[in-house]
Amino acid sequence: MSDAKKILITGISGLIGQIAYQDLKNDFDITGLSRRELKGIKYFRNSITELKSIIPAFKGQDTVVHLAADPSDLSPWESILPNNIIGTYNVFEAARICGIKRIIFASSNHVTGMHENDHPYHHIVKGEYTNIDKKTISKISHLSEIRPDGYYGISKSYGEAMGRYYNETYNISVICLRIGSVIKWNHPLKNIRHFATWLSHRDQAQLIRKSILASTDTKFDIFYGVSNNDWRFWNIEHAKKIINFCPKDNAEEYRKIKT
Repeated sequence: MSDAKKILITGISGLIGQIAYQDLKNDFDITGLSRRELKGIKYFRNSITELKSIIPAFKGQDTVVHLAADPSDLSPWESILPNNIIGTYNVFEAARICGIKRIIFASSNHVTGMHENDHPYHHIVKGEYTNIDKKTISKISHLSEIRPDGYYGISKSYGEAMGRYYNETYNISVICLRIGSVIKWNHPLKNIRHFATWLSHRDQAQLIRKSILASTDTKFDIFYGVSNNDWRFWNIEHAKKIINFCPKDNAEEYRKIKT
């Protein structure tokens, strides 16, 4: 695999990191970055909160998939600051120092989460579909107003701004993925909101793979990651057009299944 593209995945031990690793490992030269001890994976054990310590992991890589973060939208600022703010800066800066050409940044739907207080989204996330035509829902897109719904969403909007800056200042290609609801059990049955927001494991894997393989003409962009759910209210047409993201799953397939 000496000629394979070299990919560094930060947060490789997390749910999305493991989904990505399993999908990519046979086609790319994968290295992980994790605070946890891992087995069977080539990795560096360091924290993204310490810039100098992570630079060796970045040397010689072609692309960074930055997933490491405090993943909870309910986390307090005391955790968000080191893990999602300082850590994200450190990842971008390490990539710049080491001459990496592309960063794929795991952003979040929570960057625009406050839109869910508005009609019709606040009804959809509650499973209240009466008098709403799912075929004509106005989709929230990469062009919609940024309205984070907490410190977590704020940190992800910061990461997107960091990506824009590093692209325009240092010519690093940056793709930001506003990831939907990726769930360990890989179905939407435990939360009615997930019938709109679910992103299946295989669709998540496809989104990251397509981002890695995106044209070099893709300098900076933002894509929503959500499966092809009937009640989704995030735009995926932009991702289809630019990186050919074509989600295969639909939460409605689980609607009649009883928990």
